[in-house]
Amino acid sequence: MLKLSVLDQSTAILGRPQDESIRTTIELAKRCEDLGYSRFWVSEHHNHPAIVGSAPEVVMAAIAATTDKIRIGSAGVMLPHYSPLKVAEQFRVLDAIAPGRIDMGLGRAPGSDGKTAHALNPNARNAADQFPTAVRDLMAWATGKELVENHSFSDIQAFPKSATNPDTWILGTSDYGASVAAHFGIPYCFAHFITDGQGVGRALDLYRDNYQPSPRFPLPLATVCLWALAAETETEARHFYASRAYNKVMREYGELGALISPEAAVEFSYNNAQKAHFNSLTDEAIIGDPAQVGSTLREIASAYEIDEVVVLTWAFDPLVQRRSYELLAEEFALSKIRDA
Repeated sequence: MLKLSVLDQSTAILGRPQDESIRTTIELAKRCEDLGYSRFWVSEHHNHPAIVGSAPEVVMAAIAATTDKIRIGSAGVMLPHYSPLKVAEQFRVLDAIAPGRIDMGLGRAPGSDGKTAHALNPNARNAADQFPTAVRDLMAWATGKELVENHSFSDIQAFPKSATNPDTWILGTSDYGASVAAHFGIPYCFAHFITDGQGVGRALDLYRDNYQPSPRFPLPLATVCLWALAAETETEARHFYASRAYNKVMREYGELGALISPEAAVEFSYNNAQKAHFNSLTDEAIIGDPAQVGSTLREIASAYEIDEVVVLTWAFDPLVQRRSYELLAEEFALSKIRDA
C-alpha cells in the first residue's frame, strides 16, 4: 500500500496576514496526523514573497509540541547558510521534543537569490562546495558519533543527548544530491515539483546503484515530492489550480507574489503566450477528483519503485488545501495503513 506524506511551504495569500500562513501550517500538520499521513515536512525559503516559511526548525518545534505520532521534518535546511554544529544542536532539541519522530532534511541550494544567501551568511564562500563535509560533520554531531580522526572540533559535542536521533535525508533535484545520499547511506527525496519530473529516474537510479549501506538504513530509501491537488470534481480542481498556474506564469516574468484567488487568476488579462502557458500548466498538473489524482500518484510510485510519495498542495483558500489532503487520505485509506 502506498503511503503519503506532506510538504507545506506556508504560502502567502493575498489579502491575509503572512503570520497567519505559519499558523495554518501548524494546524494543517495536526489534521494530517489525524488523517494518517506518515510525515509532515516544512520548507526553508528566504526573501520570497510567495513562500513565508523561512525557519523550518522553529515551525517544526511548534508542530512537535502539538502532535503525537506523525514524523516531522525539514525539507529542507539549506546547510550552506549554517554551521553544522548549530544545526545539529537544533535537531537534537527537536528530537528531545518529539523523540524518534524527526527527519533532518538537508539541501545544498540557497533557497533564495545570491544576494540574500550572502546576507544570511556573508562568510560562506564556497560553502556549497563543502556540502558533503558539512553533512558528514552534522550527522556525527546529530547522532552522537565521533567526528573523523584529527578533526579540529573532535572534543565538541552537540546537546542534548537522548536515546533517539534524527534521521538525515538529502533533498535535491540533481545527480549531485543523489550521490551524496548514496555515499552516506541515508534516504533521498527528489523534488519532482521543481523539475516537473525531469531527471527523477536518472537520479534515483544513481542513488540506488551507488548506495553504501549504513547501520540505520541498510537498504536505500527513496521518495519523490510532487505537487498535487484533489477536489470533489475535476472541474473544481482545475478552478482551484488557477491560483497556482497564475503564480507559475508570472514567475517566468520575474514577478513573485502571494497567491491570488482562482477567480482573479482566471480573469487576468494574459497575453497570448501567457495564456498558452497557463493552459498547458493546467492540462499537465496532477489535479482532479480523488480517483484521478490517486491514479497518477500510483503510476508515479510504480514507475519509480517507491512506496511513499510526499504531496505539496497550494490553494488560495486553506480549506481547499485541507480538503485536498482529506480526499487523498480517503482515497488511499491512510488511516487503515497507520493502524495496521
